[in-house]
Amino acid sequence: MADNALEVQIRSVSGKGVARKLRAAGRIPGICYGRGEASVPVTVDPTALRRLIEGSDAGMNTVIHLRAQGSPIDGKLVLVRELQRDPVQGSFVHADFYAVDVQQVVEVKVPIRLTGKARGVDLGGIVDHALRELELACLPLAIPREITIDVSNLDVGSSLHVRDLTLPEGVQLRSDLDLSVVSVVAPKAEEEAAPVAAVAVEGEAPAEGEKAEGAEAGEGEKEEKGGD
Repeated sequence: MADNALEVQIRSVSGKGVARKLRAAGRIPGICYGRGEASVPVTVDPTALRRLIEGSDAGMNTVIHLRAQGSPIDGKLVLVRELQRDPVQGSFVHADFYAVDVQQVVEVKVPIRLTGKARGVDLGGIVDHALRELELACLPLAIPREITIDVSNLDVGSSLHVRDLTLPEGVQLRSDLDLSVVSVVAPKAEEEAAPVAAVAVEGEAPAEGEKAEGAEAGEGEKEEKGGD
């Protein structure tokens, strides 16, 4: 757990102006909260947070040991509940930390990763990865980094649902069992181009039907004039 330690500082002020100053100084604002606990505003080094997450086997679900000497959250174990990123640069701009008890079950979202080459791909099929995350419940220290699914045996028209997945011991599903995770579908047939209606060009002779209609219209017009 010591390897997952993260130094944070308590902040007493908030607001957009404060956040801009923090980011300019190489830190970002954050908040630490938990069930039945008061929220505590903090600041954190985004580089240290990124390094911790990317270097851990649990990724975003890493249990982090907060260090904030002299504060009520010093020694707290937390999960990153939400990370806000800059829409252009992708850098962290705000972090939410959720306090956990290693003896209490938590609900988390874990990514799904596909492995292997589906049999149906060789027959022209296309892999449709419909569900990217699973909702799970387990103890904080038992959270898997990802759920791996081998799709090698999938033929065209075959699929795997949430109910078909095998999870590590002690991990329970919270996602709908009937949700489709991955399937191999046949490629869509190219739609035939709709026939283009012929357009009469000035100077061309009209089609037989058009000529007849025009003639009839002309004769009717003459009859109307003649009757006046």
